[in-house]
Amino acid sequence: MRNLLAGVLGAALLIVISVRFASGGDDSKSQIQPAFRTSDRCFPCHNELTTPSGRDVSIGLAWRSSIMANSARDPYWQASVRRETIDHPQVTRDIQDECSICHMPMAHYEAKLKGKEGEIFKYLPFEADPKKSASAEDGVTCAVCHQISKDKLGTRESFNGGFVIENPPQKNARPEYGPFEVTPPRQHIMDSSTGGFRPSYAEHIRDSALCGSCHQLYTTARGEGGKDIGYLPEQMPYLEWLHSDYPSRYSCQQCHMPEVHDAVRISSVLGDPRNGLHEHVFEGGNFFMQQILNQYRNDLDVAALPQELTKAADSTLTFLRTQSARIEIRNMDVVGGTLQADVFVQNLTGHKLPTAYPSRRAWIHILVKDRAGKTLFESGTLNSDGSIQGNDNDADPGRFEPHYREISSPDQVQIYEPILKDSEGHVTTGLLSAIAYFKDNRILPTGFDKRTAEKDIAVVGDALEDPNFVAGSDTVRYSMPVGNADGPFHVEVELWYEPIGFRWAHNLEPYRANEPQRFVSYYESMSASAATVLARAELTR
Repeated sequence: MRNLLAGVLGAALLIVISVRFASGGDDSKSQIQPAFRTSDRCFPCHNELTTPSGRDVSIGLAWRSSIMANSARDPYWQASVRRETIDHPQVTRDIQDECSICHMPMAHYEAKLKGKEGEIFKYLPFEADPKKSASAEDGVTCAVCHQISKDKLGTRESFNGGFVIENPPQKNARPEYGPFEVTPPRQHIMDSSTGGFRPSYAEHIRDSALCGSCHQLYTTARGEGGKDIGYLPEQMPYLEWLHSDYPSRYSCQQCHMPEVHDAVRISSVLGDPRNGLHEHVFEGGNFFMQQILNQYRNDLDVAALPQELTKAADSTLTFLRTQSARIEIRNMDVVGGTLQADVFVQNLTGHKLPTAYPSRRAWIHILVKDRAGKTLFESGTLNSDGSIQGNDNDADPGRFEPHYREISSPDQVQIYEPILKDSEGHVTTGLLSAIAYFKDNRILPTGFDKRTAEKDIAVVGDALEDPNFVAGSDTVRYSMPVGNADGPFHVEVELWYEPIGFRWAHNLEPYRANEPQRFVSYYESMSASAATVLARAELTR
């Protein structure tokens, strides 16, 4: 995984937005205001696209099975928002407004243009009123991303969904920004078919700052009575990327929207072959959600076909397994009945690993066998219910595993994760209750100086002082008793990854509302596939 959007977006996004227009001022209501079209208006021209070898690179079909397109259908997000409204009932409307901007951006923006707050649950379930819910159901849709202007991108003001959509200069001249120049005759085709949306060249559509506007999230912390008591730097991949050496190497789009290395048409209607098309697959980290969407497609009113979601989930898994991490066994030796080895874990992404939504975790699984194949030591075993053996947090929601420099017992597990702290000093998975982190030892990208990192992207816990926890990697010493067992000894190590950790799912159980209960049932039914191996290595000596 390189330079994950949110996406991944596969992730939950709790944010605040104030609608702004590029023209500024209080007289914006007297001007022509922004407007949107749902994705079905884009599909006729931006599907049926193939490379010279016949590979389908259709923009609409790729988007339809992505987490972006399904952001509003995400049952974990829906469950989490419901949980927050139960925890903080006094600010239910504010919570829905915060949580709708990046998961239902078109519906949210349209509400703001009318002077209203964004809503979520009035649209659910989607099939109840397809016409009313169309703008919400469309998720992170074409007409939103491609109308974001360059104004204020990359600034703090643009974060939390604070992007600017320009007021068009005239009613039938709404710019839809893209990376290619489009001639007037072809502009007219899109203009007439969409009712005034005009394709316009803009360099900023390839700028990571555009992605950062929704993937840089600060959550408002709520105390007694819903009172604002601070903020949590919930998802910081853009700032993490800026603090790494990746800005000189890769943008978000280069990693998460693979470039097609052939000249292909970008429109099936009078399109010319062009170099530089980037596929709209938005490869990220949430393969598990794509599998859930496929399994429970009827419940969630999923539009993508089963084979499309299967392909998308498989592609996400391949992306993770080939571009996210590397693991290696070093300095292996037996000293006085103890097998010692260093496990080196390298981050191949442009941000912390794992990144974005704090339910994500990665951990080391290590297994030692003797000459006869008997297991002598094991740490980090994944259980069939999605929990990790030896992990204090999975066993007890009030505890968690520390960052380890050395592991000598099977009940110690090196887990790379963020652990949230509420205002009373308790461990929590409630985003709006969290004000800080007890722990953040997610593996750093190359070029990331933990000593100069600003507070919002800081390393938290013992990893800050660990000399082997450095930019791009972590090294853990394992001291494993083997007694008088006969060698040679065979050591296997794996780096596992789970988009939605066991505790983050099961902390929803006490909430007796439909959305939390439904998601817990989904998780339990599919927990055996909730995690995947990112990297593995083995050594016999």
